[in-house]
Amino acid sequence: MRVIAVEEHMATEAFLRVAHGLDVVPGDETEMALMRMVENPPDFRARLIDLDARLREMDVLAQDMAVLSLNPPGVQPYSAADAVPLAREFNNALAAIVRQHPGRFGGLATVAPQDPVAGAAEIERAMGPLGLNGIMINSHTGGRYLDEPEFAPLLEAAEAHRAPVYLHPRVPSMLGAYRDYGMPGAIWGYQAEAGLHAMRLILSGTLDRHPGLTVVLGHLGEGIPYWLRRIDNRHAFAMRTIGAATPMPRLSLMPSEYFRRNFVITTSGIDDPDVLDLALRTVGEDRIMFAIDSPYEDPAAATAFLRDVPLTDDQRTAIGHRTAERVFGIA
Repeated sequence: MRVIAVEEHMATEAFLRVAHGLDVVPGDETEMALMRMVENPPDFRARLIDLDARLREMDVLAQDMAVLSLNPPGVQPYSAADAVPLAREFNNALAAIVRQHPGRFGGLATVAPQDPVAGAAEIERAMGPLGLNGIMINSHTGGRYLDEPEFAPLLEAAEAHRAPVYLHPRVPSMLGAYRDYGMPGAIWGYQAEAGLHAMRLILSGTLDRHPGLTVVLGHLGEGIPYWLRRIDNRHAFAMRTIGAATPMPRLSLMPSEYFRRNFVITTSGIDDPDVLDLALRTVGEDRIMFAIDSPYEDPAAATAFLRDVPLTDDQRTAIGHRTAERVFGIA
């Protein structure tokens, strides 16, 4: 079976050298202090930048392809003046890596939502001349979310150029109570932040305005599949009782219908057969893709999970490669 993993983070030495020397915008200092601690130890830094070692590991595990993306939070903690050229340079480097390793690496471009017009132009360039497979946005930018009107150029470009938007977690914008006990990161804060962003896209009517947009969520949907029935029920209740007094857009579909139409989810970081079974019953195998979340998760454990979890042959084929080929335009 062909195996494509679609949430596989990397960086270049040039990117890290420049980015770590930039000033961070107010509010993102906690996250960037954490990320610089993660990225600087030599062993982990090597796992991010040594793609020859990545290929050797993929060969051992019979993993055919990895769709690479810039290590989060990408360029979003920096000023627009710094982030726009930094994104362009990284995307140039990523496209060169993909060209050097056809069939082994795909790529998700990074963009700077701080400048939505420049970000839209970068989406056009990524999906056109650079030949990449989509974009990754690391949830909020300065506490702002993609449903807000200022980001319309980004979503218009993503829809027009058929660029899937991988909506990746980051430390929550409303840090507050998440600060303690390690909760800002992947223990809890990441999925809460990405799930919040996805729900804003659904409940704001953004997906009525952009019905052709494809949004990818990792970690088997950031908890949303577990809640879909209640979300529908309580949304209907809210529209009946407080909709007139609260600015709640009237949607064309139920919230769960947008999730099944516009979202695709990945297995990154959740090698749990019970959660995968729930996801299969919620959205079906044609909206689930395999991902490792390398280098943060164990590639051997993830590929063993894909190989051994109880699935039909068609389900395993869809999750292993067929859905990724369709969503990301991989030949």
